[in-house]
Amino acid sequence: MATVKPFKGIRPPQALVEQVASRPYDVLNSEEARQEAEGNEKSLYHIIKPEIDFEPGTDEHDPRVYQKAAENFQMFQDKGWLVQDEQENYYIYAQTMNGKTQYGLVVGAYVPDYMNGIIKKHELTRRDKEEDRMKHVRVNNANIEPVFFAYPDNAQLDAIVAKYIAKKPIYDFIAPGDGFGHKFWIIDQRTDIDAITKAFAQIPYLYIADGHHRSAAAALVGAEKAKQNPHHKGDEEYNYFMAVAFPASQLTIIDYNRVVKDLNGLTETEFLNALKENFDIQEMGTDIYKPAKLHNFSLYLGGKWYSLTAKPGTYNDDDPIGVLDVTISSNLILDKILGIKDLRSDKRIDFVGGIRGLGELKRRVDSGEMKVALALYPVSMKQLMDIADSGNIMPPKTTWFEPKLRSGLVIHKLV
Repeated sequence: MATVKPFKGIRPPQALVEQVASRPYDVLNSEEARQEAEGNEKSLYHIIKPEIDFEPGTDEHDPRVYQKAAENFQMFQDKGWLVQDEQENYYIYAQTMNGKTQYGLVVGAYVPDYMNGIIKKHELTRRDKEEDRMKHVRVNNANIEPVFFAYPDNAQLDAIVAKYIAKKPIYDFIAPGDGFGHKFWIIDQRTDIDAITKAFAQIPYLYIADGHHRSAAAALVGAEKAKQNPHHKGDEEYNYFMAVAFPASQLTIIDYNRVVKDLNGLTETEFLNALKENFDIQEMGTDIYKPAKLHNFSLYLGGKWYSLTAKPGTYNDDDPIGVLDVTISSNLILDKILGIKDLRSDKRIDFVGGIRGLGELKRRVDSGEMKVALALYPVSMKQLMDIADSGNIMPPKTTWFEPKLRSGLVIHKLV
């Protein structure tokens, strides 16, 4: 069963939240962060992308950059741009996109739960990315950014959330750029705090939706601190890391699409003929075609859109990984026809989050940068949870969650 705890969050004063809050560190590059933070000394990018305080081109993994993160974090606190709450609270973080709102509980997640599989993963992590975030956690002695969890729907938690969101939020703003709404409440009543802790203790598993590297880094640093402490008891703050946990039914996974630079030596006609072995193909014309259901794909090639439907027998409904459209397309199109064996390392392929729309696929092919684009029907939360429950790992670049969590609304110190 899941263990969570409240914590003394470090937060911006209400009047400063829009200046402090930022996009997550991993959804933009250094130059984009530099541009977004320009003229704003209070931007969290100075902590999560501190290379922007150095000359352009400075390696974000330079030891000076990590040290600058810690200096800036301390400076934000010294100047009152970030202030720690006096008591341990839970928090509610709501995001609104396209008229739909999802309500997450901000909690301290338990490091041993990550280690023993109570917190379930569905993606592999890369050690170099883990180490980067571990350095950031170590030098700041804090989880500056939250990870994104899902949990099975729970009526008791829903009722507590409903009680608080009926009140005026502490933060309420529209983020620049994406236009998504962000609201934030503090759960500070002891009876409600205790009820949340007890409710999670009845939930068998939590699921990482987004932030696998941040989760791994936070948990590994917590375990590292436990080993290094000769007086470790198990209730220290470093035994927990910050997560925003949403009811699974409220979350939306959107498509994560592919573009490829060439046809592996084939002509367009030869490529389409090769597809016919495993797919029923229908030419859809020049108007954008979006996949209609599972096992239906959208292909853009030579200025035309095509509907591809995987033929019966090309996938196994009883295999939680094999039945995924990302597996079907990887095996039968990218590998078998286009010769792309490793999605993580092959330079001929790139990935486009569905938030950009299928028009972005068309643009990249029409520009000549790419030769062909493939759009997939999105994975469902049930598929994600089933795969995590079975102990399997999804193929790379399978899920794209939107909206992304805004960073800087609350921070968790490890002491």
